[in-house]
Amino acid sequence: MPIRSTPGSASVTVSQDGKLFAPSAARNLEPLCDLLEEIAPKSGQALEIASGTGQHVVAFAARLPGLIWQPSEVDATRRASIDIHAAEADLDNIRPAQELDATAPGWAQSVVPVDFIVLSNLLHLITEDDAKTLIREAARALKPSGKLCIYGPFMRAEELTSEGDRAFHASLIAHDPDIGYKDDFDTIDWIQNSGLDMADLIEMPANNLALVAQKPDF
Repeated sequence: MPIRSTPGSASVTVSQDGKLFAPSAARNLEPLCDLLEEIAPKSGQALEIASGTGQHVVAFAARLPGLIWQPSEVDATRRASIDIHAAEADLDNIRPAQELDATAPGWAQSVVPVDFIVLSNLLHLITEDDAKTLIREAARALKPSGKLCIYGPFMRAEELTSEGDRAFHASLIAHDPDIGYKDDFDTIDWIQNSGLDMADLIEMPANNLALVAQKPDF
């Protein structure tokens, strides 16, 4: 999953020690933490796909101390930032960032099976085929009864439902016609075709959605 220069990515700032900060990640952090407190298992192993700057995983680890968190990123600069954020947080339930291309077929074989996987704000930045691969491999990486949470902006029944979403989707496809918002119903189909059961569909602030799925216990 190569790091993409997308509209809005210029707002990421870099400190002298290499720590990245994204205002957009800070804005959705509290609602995401509240969501995970409700849906995530209280203990076990958790994988964050595409951990980005590292802002999210340190907050998740602080809110859910019973989970051991494995951040992951394909980009070395971002992995370094994740580890800096984690070191500053001084939490004992965050592992060093792992190199992971979650759009590569077969990646589930390279990770220890986990109880929980979270992915935020990525599907609209990758192609449909990559999104399908990511979901299929995430399903394989889950333990029985494990949960997958996908958060971000979506089309609703093939419609963009706000001016902001229409403008952002247009800027994405102008930058790369193969990416852009995914449809909520299509994504649910990809999840179920991967062998997971839909557990919940949760409306989130700023017109985002959280899709929560669970692996059968067998």
